Amino acid sequence: MADTSVTLCGVRLDNPVIPASGTFGYGYEFAELYDIECLGSLSFKGTTREARFGNPTPRIAECEAGMLNSVGLQNPGVEKVLSEELPRLKACFSKPIMANVSGFSVEEYAETCRRLDGEEQIGWFEVNVSCPNVHGGGMSFGTSPKAAAEVTAAVRRVTKKPILIKLSPNVTDIVSVAKACKAAGADGISLINTLLGMRIDLKTKRPVLANKTGGLSGPAVKPVALRMVYQVYEAVSVPIVGMGGVSSAEDVIEMMLAGATAVEVGAANLVDPFASKKIVESLPETMESYGISSLKEIIGAAHRG
Repeated sequence: MADTSVTLCGVRLDNPVIPASGTFGYGYEFAELYDIECLGSLSFKGTTREARFGNPTPRIAECEAGMLNSVGLQNPGVEKVLSEELPRLKACFSKPIMANVSGFSVEEYAETCRRLDGEEQIGWFEVNVSCPNVHGGGMSFGTSPKAAAEVTAAVRRVTKKPILIKLSPNVTDIVSVAKACKAAGADGISLINTLLGMRIDLKTKRPVLANKTGGLSGPAVKPVALRMVYQVYEAVSVPIVGMGGVSSAEDVIEMMLAGATAVEVGAANLVDPFASKKIVESLPETMESYGISSLKEIIGAAHRG
């Protein structure tokens, strides 16, 4: 029988499939469609210290082999997540979950993680450093090794739980950022977040998104994601959660061969709400077709050929 289990930063998962933050709400919404206990884990909607309404509409634009989004981290804020969202999730999902945290200052990241730290079900923090640094001229924390390390160190001081830093691909050297995060105390790396892109409406001759630019996700970004997972695995000895264009069991295996221990499914959930479930169900048969008996054995195997 195929062994789909993996261990991510000391926490065992039945399988490596994790719906990505921002594509799966707080989980219980999808539990109305199927039993989400089949998933390895889930990364809940990006949470900030204060409630955020998000960006003006339109926020979504379709494109070839993917989509653009500029949602703007809409969420109810950490207090309501603790009092309302997570209790509803716990009623339908018993496994450890990822707390995806965003912020606009180092202090906000730390405070939000500190508030969530006491939640027993949270197995890992997934810290999204792709947010603008309001006090640093608007630059994303994830584009600077120094800034990413500062966020990592601040979160490390408020929790003993594993920290995964979610990196932006909109950089020239992903390895330097990953190395800085590890040196500052990160237990793992999540990558990639969306690539910056835009679309223009030929009729109005204006950008389709109200925010002009947005994050590109979907199959179009998978080759970029694979390359970055491969590079970081070669350079940084921490577990990696790979994501970017994953929509099949074959994609999961490809990510793991590049070096991912677990794999997040993002835009595919928006195209087909059953996507993650289908990937989990097809993993054993797909493993068998490629002569794979255990997923743990293929992590980083592309580097050993």
